[in-house]
Amino acid sequence: MNKFEDNITRLDEIVKKLEDGNAALDECVALFEDGVKLTGECIKMLDDAEQKIKLLVKNNDGEVSETDFVQNDA
Repeated sequence: MNKFEDNITRLDEIVKKLEDGNAALDECVALFEDGVKLTGECIKMLDDAEQKIKLLVKNNDGEVSETDFVQNDA
């Protein structure tokens, strides 16, 4: 698994522990903080991946369109 999938798996574990309702308040706060951190990392990874896949291209009329990124192997 890569880091993204690891983060999603950990987030799933956190949600289950929080939904269970058996954790102490301090543990819930720590789990929540960890979940927020992991969510931020996942969002950044998704944003980075999207930037690798999509490019914004401005045409001669000044309009901006989105196009797929094509990497040329030179």
